[in-house]
Amino acid sequence: MSRGRILAALAVSVALAGAGMVSAQPAPQPTPPTLPVPPPATPTPNGAAPTPVPQLPPPDEEAPPAQVAPPPPVVAPPIAAEEVEAAPPPKAQVAAKPTEAAKRARYDVAVIQALDKVSAESMRFEAAVGRPVRYKNLVFTVKACERSAPDEAVEDSIAHVTVESQPRAAPGKPTPPPRQTFRGWMYASSPGLNPLEHPIYDAWLITCRAAAPVPTAVR
Repeated sequence: MSRGRILAALAVSVALAGAGMVSAQPAPQPTPPTLPVPPPATPTPNGAAPTPVPQLPPPDEEAPPAQVAPPPPVVAPPIAAEEVEAAPPPKAQVAAKPTEAAKRARYDVAVIQALDKVSAESMRFEAAVGRPVRYKNLVFTVKACERSAPDEAVEDSIAHVTVESQPRAAPGKPTPPPRQTFRGWMYASSPGLNPLEHPIYDAWLITCRAAAPVPTAVR
């Protein structure tokens, strides 16, 4: 029995010793990279010298940076005092007065053309400023009548007119109240610019003129 135990102990010792020898072996060292070896020179005929093969630099080496010298500084020549002249003082600018617009000439009478669109009857009449004038069922009152100034682009006559619709009173009945139909400026050159809108009548400005002088009685 003791002999068997001794043999088992010896076997275990031998196994442990073998494992220690394996672990104690040194690790393999890495081999350095090999550089490319240039091919041998090819001999040329007629005994000429072989062509040298250029040696390639190692891959890890780089060319040194180029050294560029900075340019010399530019020195400006000094400026003499007599070469510099003082600038003259600015002249005082006076704002020009705006040109006053020419005023329109005002007149006393407006010449108006009226049209009855039902009967095709047309009539030209004069309306003094501030005095109502009746044409059938319309009453015209001229507030102002002017002509364009010389500095205006278009020569024109302009009148501010108020038109009221007021039918005549029937016999035995009161006069109906007037109803305003138009109020504004009429332009002789452009009748359709601001026209009178009425289902039966139409009217537009012809011109503005001065009132005729009142004749005096001869004694």
